[in-house]
Amino acid sequence: MNLVYVRAGQPSETAEHWRRSGFGTWLFQPSATGWYPKKAPQEARPVPVLAAPWPGVPARGRNAAGRANACWLPVAGGLTPHGLRHTHKTVMEDLGTPPKLMDERLGHEDGSVQARYSHITPGMRKRLMDGLTEQWEEALSARLAMHPRSPARALDAMLKARQG
Repeated sequence: MNLVYVRAGQPSETAEHWRRSGFGTWLFQPSATGWYPKKAPQEARPVPVLAAPWPGVPARGRNAAGRANACWLPVAGGLTPHGLRHTHKTVMEDLGTPPKLMDERLGHEDGSVQARYSHITPGMRKRLMDGLTEQWEEALSARLAMHPRSPARALDAMLKARQG
């Protein structure tokens, strides 16, 4: 799906990348690294976190750092949204996903004659979702084998449901 975002312009002017960079800068990067980026007049700074509700939420607003009980730890240093797209493409290739469907999921457009005469079918989408679901369930089973609980509420509920 191609989301078209128009920022103070005519409907024919799209600004998809403006929206993506805001996500990458203010949500993805802090989640992956534990730090907000440098932006004048502020230097790079750790993401302040309030302890309640568990497992904690980012403190926002005035004196956020002063009210915080902790800071986020990095999920994976060096992780970027662009890197995740490459990983997702590799996973789709491994599952045998047709190029037309991969392009659609990654927001790419292929102007070739070959792409013009191929179409995405419901069966293609179902096979991709079945493959991704199977990988998700395998990952959840591997996580359950490590430990039956998680401080992340959503993951904890999935682990409990998986146990029976």
